[in-house]
Amino acid sequence: MTHSTVAPQLIDRFGRKVDYLRISITDRCDFRCVYCMAEDMTFLPRSQILTLEEIHTLAKAFAEFGVTKIRITGGEPLVRKGVLELLENLGRIETLKELVMTTNGSHLESMAASIKNAGVRRINISLDTLDPDKFRTITRTGNLAQVLSGIRAAKSAGFEGIKINAVILKNRNHMEVNDLVRYAVDNGIDVSFIEEMPLGVVHRHDRAEAFYPSELIKKDLARQFSLLATTEKTGGPSNYYKVAGTHTRVGFISPHSENFCGQCNRVRLTAEGHLLLCLGNEHSVDLKEVIRSAPGDLALLKKTILDSMQIKPARHEFNIHEQPVILRYMNMTGG
Repeated sequence: MTHSTVAPQLIDRFGRKVDYLRISITDRCDFRCVYCMAEDMTFLPRSQILTLEEIHTLAKAFAEFGVTKIRITGGEPLVRKGVLELLENLGRIETLKELVMTTNGSHLESMAASIKNAGVRRINISLDTLDPDKFRTITRTGNLAQVLSGIRAAKSAGFEGIKINAVILKNRNHMEVNDLVRYAVDNGIDVSFIEEMPLGVVHRHDRAEAFYPSELIKKDLARQFSLLATTEKTGGPSNYYKVAGTHTRVGFISPHSENFCGQCNRVRLTAEGHLLLCLGNEHSVDLKEVIRSAPGDLALLKKTILDSMQIKPARHEFNIHEQPVILRYMNMTGG
């Protein structure tokens, strides 16, 4: 008589099952977006960043615990040397149902087809404005035409889904939400609007003054579009609406005005190997220390991951009216 063993699942003390892992493979980026990082960022020494082999090992361990979706992020993931080989290796993990990516789009024109062939099914592209001058102001270094060319290349590559992500800031780009939805509709892609998250001290940027809630965006959009509520989910925190008469979905990620922590199903692996149990808290476990101090000890690694579920907090504690408690920048965290 044989006994089948069921692999343990990642379930936190609040009963939430974790089946989604976001992996930041680099803190480096070719943009310097005002809400994401300082203009004169100091990046981590390469020795402190997880190697591609370490990332692959950790991804396989999470997959054995029932993680079925992995999102590759940065910084900008496509500036990491060897990224295509990593994607191919992750794509071979048999139990993984979704390998997806978030990018700023600056390298998609030359890399979109290779990313798709490596196994990435869906791709999110950051795009906060369609105005070239505003784009340069928000990103400090970015070229809008380059990103738009990248989006066209992604469409040609045939991804299952393409979505643009826009962080909306009052008096910076809030007046463009209708233009961004029209762009998404015209290109047959989706769009999500994101309330800014207060990570890292960013000088010359008042987050309280710049805050623009999702409800105001919906009111702005109602002047030109009819949004139909939908129950569709993609494993993330977006609440989706369908633009009537189109195939485009509009998502809203509202960490301030509509807390979504009760259904949280995700954890984040930072570029330096910390397993971050919540975007808005510092609860974390140093997985890099485990795999470097005890190389090959998969039992210890898995126990550490399993035990980490006991410190996953109930919810984030964002406050845009105070200096951020979370001092790490978004580029170190992976969004």
